[in-house]
Amino acid sequence: MAVSERVDARGSTGPAPMRERPRGALRRTGLAWVFVTPFVVTFAVFWAGPLLVELAMGFTDMRSTDVRDPLGVNLVGLDNYLRLFDDELMRKAAVNTLVFVVTALPLTIVLGLGAAVALNSGIGRLPAAFFRLGYYLPYVTSIVGIAVAWRFLLEPDAGLINQLLGVVGVDGPRWLADEGLALPVIIVMTAWRSFGFDMVVLLAALQGIPRELYEAAEVDGAGRWDRFRSVTLPMLRPALLFCTVYSSIGFAQFMEEPLVMTRGGPAGATTSASLAIYNQFGSGNYGYAGAAATVLFTVIVALAVLQFRIGRAR
Repeated sequence: MAVSERVDARGSTGPAPMRERPRGALRRTGLAWVFVTPFVVTFAVFWAGPLLVELAMGFTDMRSTDVRDPLGVNLVGLDNYLRLFDDELMRKAAVNTLVFVVTALPLTIVLGLGAAVALNSGIGRLPAAFFRLGYYLPYVTSIVGIAVAWRFLLEPDAGLINQLLGVVGVDGPRWLADEGLALPVIIVMTAWRSFGFDMVVLLAALQGIPRELYEAAEVDGAGRWDRFRSVTLPMLRPALLFCTVYSSIGFAQFMEEPLVMTRGGPAGATTSASLAIYNQFGSGNYGYAGAAATVLFTVIVALAVLQFRIGRAR
């Protein structure tokens, strides 16, 4: 037969279906790659490329003086990684980062959830828009600008906060010069700045919960707290998971706040892992800094994967 035929279940014959992809589909695929190419090139040049270079530097003794001859550096294997465990400043920076994430993350989410529930519970349209803008504005403001403003507010002698405390007869402390207060102050400032993002995400999720679920729970005799615990929180789990992962990734890399406000002091009390890595790069220790950055990157990825697994399982 000139044309291949197939026999269907009823015995009738017909031309066999073509297995080649239609030209239209190939054309659309090619056009899609044309639009995607700028992102792929940007991703490769500004993210994937530097990441691979940083991974390679971690196994060398590269310093700033070796930039002109990067192929002339010596391989040191895992020496840089082993040095991290003996570096007291790096260990302290890791502990500071852990404390920051463990405390700032739940504080930010609780504040964001509280603001979202308040805005979703009967506030008028115009006041709600005003509060959304007011809560979200610090998040889109420059971190450096906010850190500078808070540093002036916390000045021990001329700062507004200590002046207000002096009005009621309280002698304000040296907020950023006290080893026990500097990091908590930065945590509070970061939570204040960041909870607006969580508020917007959670408010959108709240407005997407069907009212029928609340009506059914109310018919069953559930009170306000029972409705919040049994209806609101379960329906918010995807949004809460997103906020948790997104915020923890950002908090694990916090650097601008201590850099501007305390320079990592006093006595390293606010030095974060990212700030310690930044200082090592500034000192020209590229190989050692690359190893530390690789460890931080690995920890962040592992934390995100763990959060996704726990969140999806629940």
